[in-house]
Amino acid sequence: MPHAVEELARRARRASRHLATAPTGVKNDALHRAADLLVARADAVLAANATDLTAAEATGTAASALDRLRLDEGRVGAMADGLRQVASLPDPVGETLDGTRRPNGLRILRVRVPLGVVAVIYENRPNVTSDAAGICLKSGNAVLLRGSSTALATNREVAAILREGVAAAGLPEDAIALVDDVTHEGALAVMRCTEFVDCLIPRGGPALIRSIRENATVPVIIDGDGNCHVYVDAAADLDQALRIAVNAKTNRTSVCNAAESLVVHAAVADVFLPRVAEALAARDVVMVGDVGARQRVPTMGEATDDDFGREFLDLKISVAVVPDLDGAIDHVNRFGSGHTEAIVTGDLAAAQRFTDEVDAAVVMVNASTRFTDGERFGFGAEIGISTQKLHARGPMGLRELTTYKYVVWGDGQIVE
Repeated sequence: MPHAVEELARRARRASRHLATAPTGVKNDALHRAADLLVARADAVLAANATDLTAAEATGTAASALDRLRLDEGRVGAMADGLRQVASLPDPVGETLDGTRRPNGLRILRVRVPLGVVAVIYENRPNVTSDAAGICLKSGNAVLLRGSSTALATNREVAAILREGVAAAGLPEDAIALVDDVTHEGALAVMRCTEFVDCLIPRGGPALIRSIRENATVPVIIDGDGNCHVYVDAAADLDQALRIAVNAKTNRTSVCNAAESLVVHAAVADVFLPRVAEALAARDVVMVGDVGARQRVPTMGEATDDDFGREFLDLKISVAVVPDLDGAIDHVNRFGSGHTEAIVTGDLAAAQRFTDEVDAAVVMVNASTRFTDGERFGFGAEIGISTQKLHARGPMGLRELTTYKYVVWGDGQIVE
């Protein structure tokens, strides 16, 4: 592996040992100092971001990717607020999960501890630099950050500010380490740094996830794509369903919790589909659908299986009409990515079946898929949304960045 990456990881490992026992107050102080510095130096962050945006635009980067890359004063402020919010959350480190006393007098405790060094490989979004650093620091972990080439100038500026804040609080600045080797080899080095990295979390598109699956030798928690569905049931309040579907699709199209597919019960499709088609068209959303959807909205394009299985991250949505709840559940489980699925219904039994039988990290009832977010769940700035089942699932907050150890207290007991 490239020597520079290995050395960064080695330094992060040393820093992680200090963080593992750092008092909560010190960690909170570091987060507040970093947040204040971000706000104070917003102009420098935005200047670096303008450099990245200009370069990205010159290479024809897609509008959705530019949106994820772009910072403004409000987004920088939100990054700082995210750090402060994490500081306000309970510290999970040292929490006793449970305990027992054995007949021989041994007291066995299960205690929450940090993972150690968490590596994060991510694309475009410079806010991940501060979000990941903040949540790792509060949970007692050092973080090894490797962003994309498109955001390199921004990430360097943000990481330097965060490191300064951490050092000012008396913690090792290497608790936050940025890998500025943005080559493929640099990414592979992070993926294979088994000696120093305890866990790797990728934040990016299918190509990155595929590369991680093929090349990583360190433990991985997959932050997967979000092919999210909104299912409008026969018993739905159609005004409510319209608000939810439009919000889930158009509130922000470039994020993983945006809806990419609309599934409608045949009993309400004649009424609902023309209404939602008009509302989405007013927001420039392109709709593609199956035969049943196109019968109700003849101007709609034809959807393929690839469309139904795709995360568009754009102003496009696939539409399917199903005969019943079973058809909706089958469709969602076939094409969904395990991220977030929503049902709109006034039928409690239908909602219960949907929540029980749909295989996803998050299932919403009468709410937009856009609520799947660590901050909206009250976790503070999340490090990602896991679409796998071990060891974390859904929005990953502080507790998901810890593991546990058994601590056994005795009084001279020996095994006979």
